[in-house]
Amino acid sequence: MDQLSPLDTSFLDAEDEDPHVSLAISSTAVLDGPAPGLQEFAALIRGRLPLVPRYRQRVRRVPFNLGRPVWVDDPGFDLDYHLRRTALPAPGGDAELANLVGRVMSQRMDRDHPLWEDWLIEGLPQGRWALLSKVHHCLLDGISGNELYRIICDTGPEPGAPVPDPWTPEPAAGALGLSLGALGDLARFPLDQARLLWATLRDPGPAGETAAGLAVLAEGFLPATETSLLGPVGQARRYAIARAPLAQLAETAHAHGVTVNDVYLAAVAGALRRLLLSRGEEPDPYAVRTLVPVSTRRADQHDRLDNRLSALLVQLPVELADPVARVAAVHQRIAGLRAAHEVEATAGLIDLADHEPFAAVSLLIRTALRLPQRALSTVTTNVPGPRNGLYILGRPIREILPYVPIGDRMRVGVAAFTYTDQAAFGVTTDQVAVPEAGDLAGWLAQELTALHETAPRGKRRRRSATTARRPA
Repeated sequence: MDQLSPLDTSFLDAEDEDPHVSLAISSTAVLDGPAPGLQEFAALIRGRLPLVPRYRQRVRRVPFNLGRPVWVDDPGFDLDYHLRRTALPAPGGDAELANLVGRVMSQRMDRDHPLWEDWLIEGLPQGRWALLSKVHHCLLDGISGNELYRIICDTGPEPGAPVPDPWTPEPAAGALGLSLGALGDLARFPLDQARLLWATLRDPGPAGETAAGLAVLAEGFLPATETSLLGPVGQARRYAIARAPLAQLAETAHAHGVTVNDVYLAAVAGALRRLLLSRGEEPDPYAVRTLVPVSTRRADQHDRLDNRLSALLVQLPVELADPVARVAAVHQRIAGLRAAHEVEATAGLIDLADHEPFAAVSLLIRTALRLPQRALSTVTTNVPGPRNGLYILGRPIREILPYVPIGDRMRVGVAAFTYTDQAAFGVTTDQVAVPEAGDLAGWLAQELTALHETAPRGKRRRRSATTARRPA
């Protein structure tokens, strides 16, 4: 049986500590029509199930939380339960699609079943349809979500053949077996920790970087200025969409001498500044700190469906009215955090949790989740998606729209996802506390345009797609 890591489990723990939070992630692929029938679509997914073992597994907790939760086969797996079909009301545009995504993602997933759903959505303009893929965050992160597209989709219009499926569910271990296994793991911890200590003594570099970054990481958790963007969240979500040509973002970044991710975060800062001003709130230098996930996945780990993340805690320059000054400030702040090894510090703490008794780590995480955090009001993700076009049942995917969940008193989340030549942005907000999701998406697009128009014209030229997709 495969075990969940402490990081994977933390997404389940966060839901357990806040009944209003759903920590599922999703993306919505928009395709040319006609939409397939549900049976045709089910046959496609059935033919790919052997490639995604987690799609037929449930999470099972170890008694008394003695050890990490485990993935166990679902003996009653029912594919029909996970496939849903619906249609948008007319005219079926962005507003109707966003409303549907918000409703679907507001609902928590049933842990008595494998933690995924596919929604086949009809009624889009020009005869198009959409596929909303919803997966719990404990199963994967945004980067490994790309692996799902590689598995489910085809690289050309000719559908691939189904994969042979000899699957039969493995018998589940009983409570006693899980407990004994966890006790065995505990007995091995002293030896594992001794090995870790020896490895650290032989190569102290990574540990030194972790220690160096802890101070700046601690500063990232200092309370932020109180604003309406930070506070308790309800269950319902609002969602909105924005888009930009990837080539334009690359050109803007080159002209300003920054990365595409700097441009994106500066635009988010500008949009949030407008939101605060519209609410009569002062966008001071300590008003908005955002959590920026950073992938630690190596090239040989891209086919692993799990979470491999670190983070940057970035103070967004919402106090600056000038978009050029904002993008320069974002660039400098991220460079400073990287130079101070904040990514290594976060990654080191996550790695340390992997080498400690799970019960103690879980208790620490749950205790922290019960305390009202006052440092982070937003989460901003940026995932480079497939460069080449993909197909489902011979239909080309025109665009992929991302969704990032919110919780732990963060009332706003923004996700960026690049596919072929487009960057798509998904804005998630608490439906009651921040109903202006649509305004935020519109302001984000306007801020991207402003950064492009204020870039020195002599420096505007396209960079390669590889450079354009470089994360923070």
